[in-house]
Amino acid sequence: MSSSTASSSKSQMLELPLSKDQLAAINAHLRTLTPEEILAWGVASIPGLYQTTAFGLTGLVAIDMLSKITSSPPPLIFLDTLYHFSETYALVEEVRKRYDVPIHVYKPKDCETPEEFEALYGERLWETSEDVYDFAVKVEPARRAYDQLAVKAVITGRRATQGGDRASLQPLEVDETGLLKLNPLFEWTFPFVEWYIDEYKVPRNALLAQGYRSVGDWHSTVKVGEGQDERAGRWAGREKTECGLHRNYFKMQEQVEQSSLPVSPSVSISA
Repeated sequence: MSSSTASSSKSQMLELPLSKDQLAAINAHLRTLTPEEILAWGVASIPGLYQTTAFGLTGLVAIDMLSKITSSPPPLIFLDTLYHFSETYALVEEVRKRYDVPIHVYKPKDCETPEEFEALYGERLWETSEDVYDFAVKVEPARRAYDQLAVKAVITGRRATQGGDRASLQPLEVDETGLLKLNPLFEWTFPFVEWYIDEYKVPRNALLAQGYRSVGDWHSTVKVGEGQDERAGRWAGREKTECGLHRNYFKMQEQVEQSSLPVSPSVSISA
């Protein structure tokens, strides 16, 4: 696909899967666009597009931008790990009231409460088997959502300035399962994100006013110190930088299958 072909694809749906050359040409085009233009391109060009979000600041910016771009924004997928802060659950309801967009909530398989989860896996699974925990609360529910909703692509809130595995982020990526990941704010810095949130009075997690900057599960999120990276409060003291959604799916699946814990990875994978 040439650059001109990538540009013209703004008004027509892509045919999947993409070749490496097609992906490179599309990224060359998307890198010239603003986040709003990338989102508009995604809505017009990518079939089966949803937004996965834990309602972090960057994801909220994308939600707000999409509300101004289209009357039918991509539906949201919220992975309820059962261990979010109460402030995060309150934010979900605030977003539901503010924006006219469907929110699909997926929880760990066969679990509605932390008590049910712990009856299956034991207490503090995030300490006893971290990869199995990530698979059970994030990866398996996500793959189940993608299967049931026929998801071909997701909008993410990832940014290159978050560092770690995200440092070389591209506007559009294809993971090992074939899922497309659109990263509209890949070039934005944290101050840009904060400016947008403040300027347009976008709903935000109440924890951000208490010293948190990136909010995940209550058991693996701490406040960020002065001068620390914005994601320093996630899995503090560990080398880990991703929860599982943006790690190697097949490697995680193999590890889970070798464990004795009752996680079933039997969901279909995109072609």
